[in-house]
Amino acid sequence: MEDRAVVVTGTSSGIGRAIALRLVGGGYRVFACIRRSEDGEALLRDAPSGLSPIILDVTKSESIAAAALEVARLTGGTLNGLVNNAGITVAGPLELLPIEALRHQFEVNLFGQIAVTQAFLPHLRAARGRIVLIGSILGKLSVPFVAPYAATKFALEAVADSLAIELSDSGIAVSLIGAGNIATPIWDKSKGMAFELAESWPEKGWELYRSQLSAFQAYAERAARSGIAAERVAVVVERALSARRPRSRYVVGWDSRLLGRIAPLLPGRLRQRIVRRVVLSK
Repeated sequence: MEDRAVVVTGTSSGIGRAIALRLVGGGYRVFACIRRSEDGEALLRDAPSGLSPIILDVTKSESIAAAALEVARLTGGTLNGLVNNAGITVAGPLELLPIEALRHQFEVNLFGQIAVTQAFLPHLRAARGRIVLIGSILGKLSVPFVAPYAATKFALEAVADSLAIELSDSGIAVSLIGAGNIATPIWDKSKGMAFELAESWPEKGWELYRSQLSAFQAYAERAARSGIAAERVAVVVERALSARRPRSRYVVGWDSRLLGRIAPLLPGRLRQRIVRRVVLSK
């Protein structure tokens, strides 16, 4: 990687921000994708050199195309890495979630990832670059009230495998990072979104799920307090970008490592009972 130019999506906060700053510190030229210019200004205060903020909304094709053109102009059309990190969490009981909210979850976390990859692949092919997808333990094991998010992460597992095979002749390596419980603002944002969606729920819906939602909120707060630093993910992303022979999968966090191995071996009903006990017990 001579110029080591890398595009990172979703860099306004959390894992994406940590990745962008880590890569700049490692000598990469980072194109940090954000949706608001003020987020780019905040990034530049922490990384005044080596980082270029790029406006990119992964749900809008014209925004993706404009970002790809801008990066091509600044790099001469050669890109060494793409880190697909942008993501949101839609939370709530599936029975009560508006279908439009589920569609938006997939637009950001899955379709947006594919659309961005399609746009930058010609530049990655020119450099025989790397693609890194940010997955989750929830792509191996789902829990109640975050099914939309987990479904996109399960789907991303399939995308990573197929994409790796399809691009193998081009010399483009594809890696998926299986992140465990990470301390990021995404869960606080999802809580706010859940409360907004909940305003449309009928009172009967609240009554049906009130006890479980209360238990889940307590679990989510405990998980947020025990999450590992986003910088741990950034270290592994840099490894995937720089390794001579990158792995197809990387795991970050003890929970992801342990549950990723155990969960597929458990019978379905047993797995569900364990998850219910852990997540919904007050």
